[in-house]
Amino acid sequence: MLELLTDPQAWIAFATLTALELVLGIDNIIFISILVDKLPPERREFARRLGLLMAMFMRIGLLLVLAWIVGLVAPLFTVVGQEISGRDLILILGGLFLIYKSTTEIHQSMEGEHGDDKGSAVKATFASVIMQIMIVDLVFSLDSIITAVGMVDDVRVMIAAVIASVLLMMLFAGAIGRFVSAHPTIKMLALSFLVVVGVVLVAEGFDNHVPKGYVYFAMAFSVVVEMLNIRMRKKTAKPVELRPPHMPGS
Repeated sequence: MLELLTDPQAWIAFATLTALELVLGIDNIIFISILVDKLPPERREFARRLGLLMAMFMRIGLLLVLAWIVGLVAPLFTVVGQEISGRDLILILGGLFLIYKSTTEIHQSMEGEHGDDKGSAVKATFASVIMQIMIVDLVFSLDSIITAVGMVDDVRVMIAAVIASVLLMMLFAGAIGRFVSAHPTIKMLALSFLVVVGVVLVAEGFDNHVPKGYVYFAMAFSVVVEMLNIRMRKKTAKPVELRPPHMPGS
């Protein structure tokens, strides 16, 4: 353990993997923030932290069963000439769930704003929210761990990076969640990108690799544009100073 602490290569691997875990965890933070928004305000922070803790323990658990992870790439069956492994099946089902859940949330948001408000009135139970978080945690954790295994050889470095990244996510998850909740357009943008992430996961499940850099660049660019729109709306929404009407002869 001491030689690991004094090894510069281990620290470089730790920093790189922590940064990667943070980037890959953005989708998870957004999804958790949108889900916990359906809970009463006093339970949201607890549900958000619990969801991130579950993601951390799930990733550590997957790291401890690397032999099983490696075995997931073995083909289980073939569909239209395409071999499907256990990993592919998890990614496909997880992607479809993400597409379904994000589309449902978009529909509820639109109905809540323009319909009879039934969409916004729907309140999920704490158990159902946690269950949905666990399903998506499994998908994102599997994708993240497979990436980590390809970068670092030492499991201890991987576990340390996972713990560090989750602790950092906990620091910012609350602020991100409140910001997304307070700005409906940002929430809609986040849901739209979760649909894209779901499509990417399904494509990965069918061995069609989509560079995630393109997806994250598009996401960052759209967020910057929307932030400019929010700033512009705030400026135009400032109250105009009213002057008394001009009286003739005065």
